[in-house]
Amino acid sequence: MKAMILAAGRGKRMGRLTKSVPKPLTKVGNTTLIEHNINRIKNSGIDDIIINVSWLGSSIIDHLGDGSSYGVKITFSNEGKNMLGTGGGIYNALDILGKSPFWLINADLFSDYQIDVKKKLHKDDLAHLILVDNPDHHPEGDFHLKSGRVSISNDAMPLTFSGISLISPEIFRNINEKAFPLEPILNEYASKNMISGEYFKGNWTDVGTQNRLKDVKDEIGI
Repeated sequence: MKAMILAAGRGKRMGRLTKSVPKPLTKVGNTTLIEHNINRIKNSGIDDIIINVSWLGSSIIDHLGDGSSYGVKITFSNEGKNMLGTGGGIYNALDILGKSPFWLINADLFSDYQIDVKKKLHKDDLAHLILVDNPDHHPEGDFHLKSGRVSISNDAMPLTFSGISLISPEIFRNINEKAFPLEPILNEYASKNMISGEYFKGNWTDVGTQNRLKDVKDEIGI
């Protein structure tokens, strides 16, 4: 099984911190956010990781290298200056990812969610989403979860998509563009009952702002 880390974002909400350092290289203690996620992927038993880069991408490539220092193999999908969006970035890397389902993680997450390499998608499902309680900055949530099924209908309490998921490459089978977000595709197939999910109540933070970075540092006591 492979994993992909989305690391091409500009990180504008982090202000001056990401003008010269890409957000995935933001440090929490002695470890950058992206290294935190690489280590968690490695500890799950996955050692083949694809990372897409764009904004200050050369800094990420130089910092991580081929992944051998982390005990993994890293392949970069370099989008240059033309960011392709969360969906387009994955679509652009499908030749590297192959035809089997893969774990997808946002580079700016700080979480103790345990990736399960034995997890399988249900028949006809195209994704499995990890959902969390709605944070203060996103109180309306993204999806509803009932009996392990993800929907966009208001039949359960709303939850937020964590940025962690198991994705089938088949979810992009009807795509005819290069740059696009992933969220509308997830919404489409959730409305068709083709996405499963699970609720995660452990530690999870989308480190999208300086305040949230401070919260994570305070939480771990640094």
